[in-house]
Amino acid sequence: MRQWTTGVTIVSSRWKEEQHGMTVSSFTSISLDPPLVAISLAKNARTHRLVESSNIFGVTILSESQQELSERFAGRIAENADRFAGLEPFYLITGAPLLPGGLVWLDCQLESRLDAGSNTVFLGRVLAVQNGDDAAPLLYYDRNYQKICEE
Repeated sequence: MRQWTTGVTIVSSRWKEEQHGMTVSSFTSISLDPPLVAISLAKNARTHRLVESSNIFGVTILSESQQELSERFAGRIAENADRFAGLEPFYLITGAPLLPGGLVWLDCQLESRLDAGSNTVFLGRVLAVQNGDDAAPLLYYDRNYQKICEE
């Protein structure tokens, strides 16, 4: 699957006083009416547990200048550490944390879930959208970050 080029997102959730997020490239738009998106999360991930408990998640679509943030949320910081430390997350409707500097933010309510082997596919109804920076997206291909080449 490393031959498939994807954008990069951070999916985050909050349950009670706990918030967590992780880098996710398994994200896609499903429907415009109603607005639905899908994410796939490993069942053993902390973010998975928070989405299951809270029934909410946020998606921050990253810009090409956010590679360091992608790496932080991809596990360069331990799973039990506070990946939001030193950052200033913000919130739209559900309380799911979103990260500044992104291209777009989606605030989602869990609509349904599908067991998919070691993962769960979560289908979320987009309750709020906010546009961010007008920049190029962060891309991932063949285990490396890429940029759109403009000639």
